[in-house]
Amino acid sequence: MAGAIVSLVVERISDLLIHEAVFLKDVKDQVESLKYELKRMQCFLENVDRKPEQDERLHNLVSQIRDLSCDAEDAIDSFILEAAHQRDSHGIVKRFTSIFTKLDHLHKIRVQVKAIQTKLQDISKNLPAYEIPGDGEDSSSILKLQQRLRRTYSHVEEEDVVSLEVSTKEVMTKLMTEEDRAHAVVSIVGMGGIGKTTLARKVYNHVDVRRHFDFLAWVYISQQCKQREVLLSVLMKVLSPSKDEKELIEKLDESKLMKRLFDALKEKRYLVVLDDIWRSEDWDILKLAFPRGRMGSKILFTTRNRNVAFDADPCNTPIELSVLTDDESWNLLCRKAFPRSKMGSQCCSEEFEKLGKEMVKNVESLAQWEMFYENIHGHLKGLPHQDKNGAVNRILVLSYNDLPYPLKPCFLYLGHYPKDWEISKNELIRLWIAEGFISPSLESKEISMEDVGEHFLEQLIDRSLVQVSRQGYTGTNVKTCRVNDLLRDLCIKKAKEEKLLEIIQQSSAQFDVTLVEPMLRIISIHPSEGKVHLKGAHPKLRSLLLPQNETLVEFCISNCKSFKFLRVLTLLKRNVEKWHVSNEIGDLLHLRYLKLECWNEMILPQSIGRLKSLYTLYIKYHTDIVIPDVVFKLERLRHIVIKRIALFGRGFRLRLGFTSKNIETLKYIMVDEKSIENNVVLRWTNIQSLGIVFTRAEYVKPILILLTKLQRLGSVSLEVLDDSNLSYLDLEPLSWCHHLSKLRLAGGIKDDPHSSCHILKFLPPNIVKLTLFWCRMSQDPMGVLEKLRHLRILYLEGVYNGSKMMCSANGFRQLDSLQMIGLEELEEWEIEKGAMPCLRRLELADVDSLGMLPEGLRFITTLQEMILTNISSSLKERIKVIDGREGEDFYKVCHILSIHIF
Repeated sequence: MAGAIVSLVVERISDLLIHEAVFLKDVKDQVESLKYELKRMQCFLENVDRKPEQDERLHNLVSQIRDLSCDAEDAIDSFILEAAHQRDSHGIVKRFTSIFTKLDHLHKIRVQVKAIQTKLQDISKNLPAYEIPGDGEDSSSILKLQQRLRRTYSHVEEEDVVSLEVSTKEVMTKLMTEEDRAHAVVSIVGMGGIGKTTLARKVYNHVDVRRHFDFLAWVYISQQCKQREVLLSVLMKVLSPSKDEKELIEKLDESKLMKRLFDALKEKRYLVVLDDIWRSEDWDILKLAFPRGRMGSKILFTTRNRNVAFDADPCNTPIELSVLTDDESWNLLCRKAFPRSKMGSQCCSEEFEKLGKEMVKNVESLAQWEMFYENIHGHLKGLPHQDKNGAVNRILVLSYNDLPYPLKPCFLYLGHYPKDWEISKNELIRLWIAEGFISPSLESKEISMEDVGEHFLEQLIDRSLVQVSRQGYTGTNVKTCRVNDLLRDLCIKKAKEEKLLEIIQQSSAQFDVTLVEPMLRIISIHPSEGKVHLKGAHPKLRSLLLPQNETLVEFCISNCKSFKFLRVLTLLKRNVEKWHVSNEIGDLLHLRYLKLECWNEMILPQSIGRLKSLYTLYIKYHTDIVIPDVVFKLERLRHIVIKRIALFGRGFRLRLGFTSKNIETLKYIMVDEKSIENNVVLRWTNIQSLGIVFTRAEYVKPILILLTKLQRLGSVSLEVLDDSNLSYLDLEPLSWCHHLSKLRLAGGIKDDPHSSCHILKFLPPNIVKLTLFWCRMSQDPMGVLEKLRHLRILYLEGVYNGSKMMCSANGFRQLDSLQMIGLEELEEWEIEKGAMPCLRRLELADVDSLGMLPEGLRFITTLQEMILTNISSSLKERIKVIDGREGEDFYKVCHILSIHIF
């Protein structure tokens, strides 16, 4: 990980040499030389990082290199701040700046850089003395011990197994399906310790599986796959050779072993389990020894990496294991705690049950309970007692050690979020970019830094280190994610060890949090009160994170100058009528991510125009906002989200000179005649998400025509504030926006009673998610919407003032989620049989006049969840079961797994 920190510094210095050339021109040679020295160190550290065991001297050496790289970054950042202070906003040296001041500053940075280089060179001279052990027999006693602890055997059966019934049937079905093709692989995927091996062993020893296959073999692979040992192990089992034959086989080279095994299996229907396989490359070599065999031959994988499973056999979807529920954990604890009886909670007192159920909230997987069980027994027998979760953590550390270099800081960074936090993908990736974890050097015309971040997150998910919480509207990408509690603990522990991240839990007795320089460079504040006031000085602080519910917390700092190197900053104000954001914020020249929130009026200072490194500006306000034109001169801005905390945003007016080609997200802007005349929209060639507020309906069509030419634009929000009864929109250009997949229409979008076609007729054909908000149409929108072939998510609020709604057979073919809110005049809703065949979630709220649910609901067998809020008491009674008596409409909804009535 230390190497990853150095790598980040090298990338950061490279970035500064490009973008801050005007400030660094006098010391360019020294900085370039320092960068070269750090790159040499980086190569050494990458080699060290691959080895899990380090002696004390080597550990100290690694720490020195990491600290020196951070010192180098501090020196360069400090020089840039001083140089910027000596120039005006146009980059011209200030008239009254003394030449002696400048020379003194130059001398200071040169001395600092030289001192760091000298120390790095001294370390470099001693590197040959620190030989990194190879992968031989003596390379790592700890690693070998871990492998022995993790090694699995097919004959060791686990009696106390819960929650695997469904997965067992699924695996057995896949194994016993007779596919006539080579290398049919069934894979069990999940995080370390979740029970993959337990499930594989249960299936492997099942009587039906043993009858089905002619030959079965179990091989443990691990991170260091030794192909020769694997081939020998399977071959010995299939041949059962005599002692003399065994000696001859052991002398064969690898290619002959492969041929021998291939010939031995080709007439058999075989099952070979490869337990704990980590890399696709290992299978690519091993598979050459496995023939097609008799019809139905299979390979069974257990792996932490979903990509390994997909690479091995794209035709078979991996079986993914999830953590135990509280009830399942309690069941397993009872079995472990009271092994003489399998009667569960009946075997223990109420006191035991209360304590036990508290424990199960923190222990989630089969492996954790097994380790917990073994630790207790070890303690009782007088054996050395394990640290809390120590054995499980060793399993999880293997996954961390196996991460590619750039992913390690990205993974550890997840530890700054509170327990059970639902993490926004967009926010996370923008923070990764701001922290420098994703380098601008990875960007190209085809691939943005955001694309790289998405790929990094996908890799963490594929390696079972991050869980998908909610999918995006397409049904394939990620919207939010979570980190398992044990993995979060690992992130926090490792991040502190590597001097990356520190979490400060605010004391419940006071509002003030005082920072001091010895604290780490990335700090996450977890408030226990509704107000956090930051005091003290920490000039080396890089990021100040507040991953909390913004509506509950006020967060402010006493002096921006105390944190001059900040890259990430969040500030929240609640109890002020007018927030004049401090002029000092413009001194934070290295700031890349700025989030501001105010519950009243917010006024940004002119100095914000000095934040030349800013990538993301996120602002939420309530009543009004003043934004200086200088904001729109910040050329590196990629994401601008300025929105009002209200039903409708007012939008902000763009400066006409804003032509940033880097902008990807822009919400919510107010358009006028000048915006149209100057074709300003066409200059945002990278725009992907756009929010527009129209004050007049006549502006809509010309802007829509411009939007059709933005090929990367995928998400659009259009709000119309024109309340004129004479204004009807022409949305025809929307039908040309084939690249749009997400659309929100809000406000004065009324249908023309004199028109023969519905106003929504021109919606983009490829739309996947559609939100219609207080449009007040008089014509039923369903007849048009149900023809959108790709529509998966539909949200309707206050959009229709008619009394009847009709969903036709074969309509809404892909619809997954439907929310209808505030349709106060709706009395009758009809759904024909065959409509919405994929619907899984339905929400109805504030439909006061709706007398009964549609008959057609009973035909939607995919429906899993229905939420009803503020419905009439008569409608409620029709679907409830009261005193064992079913309501008259209960038969329409009895197949739905989850029904919530509020």
